[in-house]
Amino acid sequence: MGSGAVPKLFISEGSNCFPLILLLSVYIWSCFHGVECQSHLPLPNHEVEALRRIWLKLGQKWYSSTDPCTWVDPTSNEVVPGNVTCGSCDGSHCHVISIIIRRQNLTGSLPDEFGSLKHLQVIALTRNYLNGTIPVAWASLPLIKLSLLGNRISGRIPEELGNITSLKELVLQDNLMGGPIPTSLGKLINLEILHLSGNNFRGELPKALGNLKNLTELMVSSIKGGNGEFPPLENSRQLKIMVLRNLSISGALPDYIGNMANLILLDLSFNNFAGQIPKSFGNLSNLDNMFLTNNKLTGEIPKWIFTRGQHYDLSYNNFNGSDAPKDYCQIGYVNLVSSYSSTDSNTIASCLRRNNPCPVKPKHHNLFINCGGASLTIGEDEYEGDENIGGASDYHSFDEKWAYSSTGRFVHNVDNEPFIATNLSVLNMLNPELYMTARLSPASLKYYGLCLHNGNYTVKLHFAEIMITADEAYYNVGRRFFDVSIQGEEVLSDFNIAKEANGTGKAIVKTFDAQVSENTLEIHFQWTGQGTSFIPHKSVYGPLISAISVTPNFKPDTDESKLSTGAILGIVAAGCVVIALISTFIWFHQRRKDTENKDLGGLKLPIGYFTMSQIRAAPGKFNLENKLGDGGFEPLYKGASKR
Repeated sequence: MGSGAVPKLFISEGSNCFPLILLLSVYIWSCFHGVECQSHLPLPNHEVEALRRIWLKLGQKWYSSTDPCTWVDPTSNEVVPGNVTCGSCDGSHCHVISIIIRRQNLTGSLPDEFGSLKHLQVIALTRNYLNGTIPVAWASLPLIKLSLLGNRISGRIPEELGNITSLKELVLQDNLMGGPIPTSLGKLINLEILHLSGNNFRGELPKALGNLKNLTELMVSSIKGGNGEFPPLENSRQLKIMVLRNLSISGALPDYIGNMANLILLDLSFNNFAGQIPKSFGNLSNLDNMFLTNNKLTGEIPKWIFTRGQHYDLSYNNFNGSDAPKDYCQIGYVNLVSSYSSTDSNTIASCLRRNNPCPVKPKHHNLFINCGGASLTIGEDEYEGDENIGGASDYHSFDEKWAYSSTGRFVHNVDNEPFIATNLSVLNMLNPELYMTARLSPASLKYYGLCLHNGNYTVKLHFAEIMITADEAYYNVGRRFFDVSIQGEEVLSDFNIAKEANGTGKAIVKTFDAQVSENTLEIHFQWTGQGTSFIPHKSVYGPLISAISVTPNFKPDTDESKLSTGAILGIVAAGCVVIALISTFIWFHQRRKDTENKDLGGLKLPIGYFTMSQIRAAPGKFNLENKLGDGGFEPLYKGASKR
């Protein structure tokens, strides 16, 4: 290797034989004692001292060994994921230009001493256990990449970072940072990637972000206290990934988004956008995933959305066009559930309307779902299977008894992982088979109990954290937070399964009362952007639910012989007819009697009332001489009236 070469010191991920500390110390020891490295040039003494201090602050020890600069995992043909790179060599020294340390369970705080490495271009300390704040001293470095993803970094983004105009990649995702996003980031004119999700930032999105013309990825979510304005990004035409989720942005969707020809992922869900989908969006021929979920969009849904064959989610909006689907809420990969929430028309599919109303007679009074798993029986309860793999925009209904709607895509999920988690370890808990699988979602997951009898129910939600484990120290950085609402009322906020259950792989059941008044029960699990998303690996975030049980707090009427409404109406109608016939008969009978009385009245016969004694005396006490004959029932006698 010549003097212009760039020697590298590689660190194995999780290696016990060649830890980062050992190899870095070897490199420093060799150069410090005048031993020529493979570049034939040593590091300056002040950089050696800076590295030593950095190591101490990272909570590491010193070791000694041989072979100073380059190391490749002997068990793999791939270069290991961590290294210290030396370069920028002059006539007498080389310099540290890159420090990449991933998944090494580093503790301690971020060292100021990085600022002493004046040639440092890359700092990547992802997926460790580091805390503290970002040192202002780093702002003097010629950094191209700064990635602190998946640690415990707190405090604010220093305004001074805006002075690192060489910066192309800034990834602060999945930490504990807060405060406002500084306007000074707008000075990073070379910035291409900006990931700020999974923190606790507040305030508005700076308008200065509109200066970032080279952006290819912008990911920000769940900032509270904003002004509801969309940042002016009309000049950021290089964007491929735009995620601005749950930021309370209002107004119309910007028409200029349709000019971002490279856009492959657009997520503007859980905001307050109104108006129609701009016609210009039809120009986005590379758009694989679009999430406009839970806004206030109106008008007609453009036809191109149904012909692309891509994952587009328009659920929970107020579309009101006359071309609404008649029978379906999932057309290809397009999720439309409750997308026509402002209408009560029975001419469209019921699942398109608000609250997913029951289209038939309510007939259910309980519900048991094994989320993500096969059907099984626990005691007397039969849990229905829920094994559909799912997708980024997915709605499925099961026999008009229950349904689910899943929204969102796991960003950077190159392996296209399913939306079902499977446990691979032994679970020591009651009914472990109920927690071997779980359904998860990167943004929003809603379960519906359909066509339930109205009344009060007990809802039990079964959870167990089966994806984040305690195998490595940096795994402890993993934090899954999500909210839970039942019938539109929030019942759990920033819910952390592992914390509530006192550990991973442990069951926790949350019990709630729910009132069903319109025959539909809605249970909503939503990730608002809090917690981590890359720990222990990509796609580990968002809601996760193992099972759901719903039982009535009233005595269900299960009498199958109970007459239907139609039968009851038929009986009532028949009864009315009978009453009418009897009334008619009585009327005719009474009328005939009145006629006969009228005829007799014309004869001027003496009429009156007779006592029993008079009746007996008239025929001579029924003397046979007075007998006239036999009638239909009794003999007839003649009588004489005495006055």
